[in-house]
Amino acid sequence: MPTRPPRSPQRRVTARRAGAAVAGAGTAAVFYGSVIERNAFVLRRRDVPVLSPGSAPLRVLHLSDLHITAGQRRKQQWIRSLAALEPDLVVNTGDTLSAVNAMPAVLYALEPLAEFPAVFVPGNNDYYAPRPKNPLRYFQAPGDLPTGLTRLPWGEMAASLVDAGWTDLTHVRTVLAAGADGAAKVALAGTDDPHLRKARYELIAGAAEPGAAVRIGVTHSPEPTVLGAFAGDGYDLVLAGHTHGGQVRLPGIGAVVTNCGIDRARARWLHRWDEHMYFHVSAGLGTNPFSPIRFCCRPEATLLTLTPREG
Repeated sequence: MPTRPPRSPQRRVTARRAGAAVAGAGTAAVFYGSVIERNAFVLRRRDVPVLSPGSAPLRVLHLSDLHITAGQRRKQQWIRSLAALEPDLVVNTGDTLSAVNAMPAVLYALEPLAEFPAVFVPGNNDYYAPRPKNPLRYFQAPGDLPTGLTRLPWGEMAASLVDAGWTDLTHVRTVLAAGADGAAKVALAGTDDPHLRKARYELIAGAAEPGAAVRIGVTHSPEPTVLGAFAGDGYDLVLAGHTHGGQVRLPGIGAVVTNCGIDRARARWLHRWDEHMYFHVSAGLGTNPFSPIRFCCRPEATLLTLTPREG
C-alpha cells in the first residue's frame, strides 16, 4: 500500500505558524471581549411609530440585564448618567441583581432615574445568583429550571425599589402619567419571569386600556407565547431583555444563542410582531460575572422615541 510522504520541514513550519496565528487571534478576541467591549457601554436610539396621529412624542429609556455587582462602579456611574436624558418613562426589564451584597449598588445606580415615572419586572437572575458557565453556553437551555443555585433577596430588592419611587409591574396593570405636564397616559402591564415559568399572563389578561396614548407590555424573556398574548390584548409595544443580544455574536452569523423561544435573528433590538405591535429586545448592560465577555454585542441601554403611526 502506498504511504503518504512525510511533510517537508517547510510545511511543518507553516502549519505551526498557522496554529500560532489562530491561537493568537483567539486570545486577542477573548481579551477584547472581556476587557474592552464588555465595558464599552453605548446608548442606542430608536424611533417607534406606535402613537395616535398628532400625538406628541414620548421618550422611553429601556434598561435590561444590568447584572450589577458591588464593585462595578464604572457601570453604576454610567447608569446614573442616563438621568441627564430626562426620559418621559424608564422601564427596567429585569436581571438587575448579580450578587447577594449588590442591593446598595443597585439602589445607588438607579437612584437618579426614580425622578421620572419608572417601572420594573424581575428576571431569572434576580431570583438566583449566576454561576460559572462557558461564555458560549451562558444561558440555560430553554425550559430548564435552575437547581442548586444561591437565592437572591429579590423580595427585599423589589420593596426597596418601590420605596425609592419605582413601580413594580409584576403581574400588575396600571396607567401612569408621562410626557409634558403628565398629559400622556401610558397603559402598562407586566409579568413575572417567563424563563423560570413564573409568568402568569392570565393575571393581567384583558383588552389594553383603550383611552391611553400608548399601551406597553413589559416582561423579561421575549417568549413568543407572552408576546402573542400582549398582541392579542391590543398592546402597541412590548419591552424585554434576557438574551443579551446573544452576548457573543459572530460576523455573518449573529447571535449564537438566545435561550428563549425567540429566533436568533430577533435576539436584540426593534422588530414587528404583527401589523399592530412592535417589540424591543434590549441586549442589556451586563454579563454573568463568571462569563465576563461580549463580542460584537456592546452593552447597551436604549432611548426609544415613541412617535405617531403613519396615516
